[in-house]
Amino acid sequence: MSEGLWVLLGVFTLAAVLGAPLGLSMLAAGFAYLISSHQDVGLVVDQTMNGLYNSYLLIAVPLFIFVANIMNASGVIERLLGFGAAMVGHLPGGLAQVNVVSNLIFSGMSGSAVADASGPGLIVARMMTKNGRYPAGFAAATSVVSATLGPLMPTSIPMIFYALIANASVGAMFLGGLVPAALMALSMMVVIGIVARRRNFPREERVPWSDMPHVLGRAVLPLALPGILLGLIYSGVTTPTEAAAIAASYALILALVVYRTLRLPQLLTVISDTVRATAMIALIMAGAFVFNYAVANENVPQLIRNTFTAWNLSATGFLLCVDVLMLGLAIVLDEVTILLVIVPLLVPIAQSLHIDLVHFGIVIVVNMMVGLTLPPHGLLLFVMAGLTGTPLSEIFREVPPFIVAMLGIVLLVTFFPELALWVPRVAGLIKP
Repeated sequence: MSEGLWVLLGVFTLAAVLGAPLGLSMLAAGFAYLISSHQDVGLVVDQTMNGLYNSYLLIAVPLFIFVANIMNASGVIERLLGFGAAMVGHLPGGLAQVNVVSNLIFSGMSGSAVADASGPGLIVARMMTKNGRYPAGFAAATSVVSATLGPLMPTSIPMIFYALIANASVGAMFLGGLVPAALMALSMMVVIGIVARRRNFPREERVPWSDMPHVLGRAVLPLALPGILLGLIYSGVTTPTEAAAIAASYALILALVVYRTLRLPQLLTVISDTVRATAMIALIMAGAFVFNYAVANENVPQLIRNTFTAWNLSATGFLLCVDVLMLGLAIVLDEVTILLVIVPLLVPIAQSLHIDLVHFGIVIVVNMMVGLTLPPHGLLLFVMAGLTGTPLSEIFREVPPFIVAMLGIVLLVTFFPELALWVPRVAGLIKP
């Protein structure tokens, strides 16, 4: 390795050990590399940042974050929970089933696992533990795994980043996640049903058919948001970014005008939270792109490609390696960092093996979401433990059955590309 690469890795490791934010660690390492290798820092940074922040598609990210924050703050989630309870509350493990379905619905508005966990996931977890109806660990574990559905559905923030990096169609990525998301949700509901029967968890009372119009009426406007979003994108009326702006306006009108559940102080908090989340992502992006410049300049991508070529892997063998890599990385890194730093190294290899980039993207996102739930360091485990006050050890005990089921879906999506490609192909976004 060159002296510059040693400097890059050394500064990054030191900054990470000292507890610096990941974005700052990568930025510091990238600058140290540029200085040590006697490159024009200003020119490189200017070219890198212009290439990064000139992307029109990236504007959709803060808009979708804003939509999720609006829905969380305005109480719209409770309307969705009522609809979910009417649909599946009577099944074994009623409220746990509601947790999955509500997160699946909310996913079409948030695109973020953490937003799902802190929104419907937290509310249902508290409902489940009220009066000791469900163990706290099981309630939290259900919310942890349900939150992974967010980035598999349209409005997925990780899919937007992947599309930007791999030059893939955002619309195809959004549709490609529908079947895997449905399979994930179904696998979770099956696990809940089995566990509920064995441990005699309660069901909710079935909602009479006469009450269904009222339940649907309360939820119909927020339920319409994902449909409006998809309709605008796939009809060609708007780009994904323009659709995100319309979705943000729609959510704001619901909260301020229709339901009148959002006051000015709450709106200011929503805006503040959105700005903070966007700034954090922007910092990671800046650090990742400077870091990636250094990595590319040292021919690391070519080295990795040569290594995989030497192994003489088939496309399926490569995808299995990616499965293991993504699961491991997602335990210790957030998905934005993985997408911006690691995925650019893998996309050229996938292309050389003639792997469809939409399928490859879905495989990566599905793996990252499962990785967020893996003990001992999965991010969602810590998020839910912090939100609910449930000891991590209790959540760890309840998560394994869900992980087994989710890994089964990972393998299905890996071995059967049509699970990710069929819907985009039917929609005409992928050539036959």
